[in-house]
Amino acid sequence: MNIIDELEWRDAINQQTDAEGLRALTNEKAVSLYCGVDPTGDSMHIGHLIPFMVLKRFQLAGHRPVILIGGATGTIGDPSGRTSERSLQTLEQIQDNVEALTAQLRKLFVTDGDNNIRMVNNYDWTHKINVIEFLRDYGKNFSINTMLAKDVVSSRLDSGISFTEFSYQILQSLDYLHLFQNEDVQLQIGGSDQWGNITSGLDLIRKKEGSEAKAFGLTIPLMLKADGTKFGKTAGGAIWLDPNKTTPFEFYQFWANTDDRDVVKYLKYFTFLSMEEIESLAEKVQTEPHKREAQKKLAEEMTRFVHGEELLEQAKRITAALFTGDIGSLTADEIEQGFKEMPTFESGRESKNIVDWLVDLGIEPSKRQAREDITNGAISMNGERVTDLALEVSEGQAIGGRFIIIRKGKKNYSLVKMS
Repeated sequence: MNIIDELEWRDAINQQTDAEGLRALTNEKAVSLYCGVDPTGDSMHIGHLIPFMVLKRFQLAGHRPVILIGGATGTIGDPSGRTSERSLQTLEQIQDNVEALTAQLRKLFVTDGDNNIRMVNNYDWTHKINVIEFLRDYGKNFSINTMLAKDVVSSRLDSGISFTEFSYQILQSLDYLHLFQNEDVQLQIGGSDQWGNITSGLDLIRKKEGSEAKAFGLTIPLMLKADGTKFGKTAGGAIWLDPNKTTPFEFYQFWANTDDRDVVKYLKYFTFLSMEEIESLAEKVQTEPHKREAQKKLAEEMTRFVHGEELLEQAKRITAALFTGDIGSLTADEIEQGFKEMPTFESGRESKNIVDWLVDLGIEPSKRQAREDITNGAISMNGERVTDLALEVSEGQAIGGRFIIIRKGKKNYSLVKMS
């Protein structure tokens, strides 16, 4: 299957500048293509992954991806999708972010012995251009009328846009021209909000290299959930690729909790499963939705892709322990992940009677209620039911010397930190 056919089956194409020309080019040769990300933070989130998943598919189909980190454009700020100006970051912060994103993208794209991936930073060629060169050699090729008509600019005219952000599309166009001339890049891909920037780059290439220059643009559809809300956002905020910002367990759970109406779309877009595998899972969504096999497979594939096999297995262990109540099988680090959002209490390390301990922490409202719940078998500690009213709780019972997990009833968990 041609890569364009595969992308169409996966509903991964929004707009193309020349669909037939790109299809012919991808049939003819291994194409160099690029996708970029600006270092606005020290981690990507899953929304950033949307165009990069398409880049990865091109890589797997034998094409040659170039990953661009916007060390220069990140200092300016892309106005795309925004209603107000970005706050400018210091150059030191941007450099720190560049290093963090480079490490993340290397992990996702660079494999042992794979020399096809190229990673570039647009600061390397942009910082050499002085203001006179910028205005004469590049600015002269852009019509203000055309720039004002671009959605990314026109949507900001009422609220206001600085010359800094207004000039962003010139810098991104310069990137495409540089990569076309120096890296044989013939395709830029990006989110749907990048269409104006991509077409500006193509216009610049043709003005500089001639109208017959073979260069193309492709955008990815805006990803929305079935309820109409933006993909990748939760009540707790963005789902980050950095495990210190979003733990592998939380990452796994995000995908495992996908709505039945969205799961097949996500399997097509975010996984590298075959058409046959996805169609089989799609059928199970219809016939056996309660088993949630499609969601489990999606969570496994995405967690493995971003975090690797070891952290996937850790996320699955935490999930299984929470389902079965077998908390004692977890390590302290796994408990810290799995119970991050649970009600949390702090306890001293001195020994204390279980009844007094539960009341002093606030897990139980009174000694009478604590005794009643213990007697009725409603209290479990680290997965073991507590029935002895005389039990002494001490630091020796803490998992890893750090945590005790109390379960009240079937689902009410509390995390107790020993301090």
